[in-house]
Amino acid sequence: MVVLKGRKIPMRQCIGCRESKAQKELVRIVKCEDKDDHSITVCVDRTGRINGRGAYLCNSLECFNRARKNHALNRVFKIDVADEIYNELERQLSE
Repeated sequence: MVVLKGRKIPMRQCIGCRESKAQKELVRIVKCEDKDDHSITVCVDRTGRINGRGAYLCNSLECFNRARKNHALNRVFKIDVADEIYNELERQLSE
């Protein structure tokens, strides 16, 4: 935890490179459940406000590809993340 001017800066660990960085430097990936049909979705949360279980990634495709190769989202969210979801996340991160 880094302290600047009496305020703590929240630190989070990237699931791709496993480095701890300031929370604002990372992109949050969220697993949320739709209340109507109980389907599970995984999406990029750039605001940090979406409800649900979150994981953090550096804003680089290199870290995303490393997390994809190691199936890091599967472990973090305790579900089987389909390749279509990884492709959609990659598209959203490259924007």
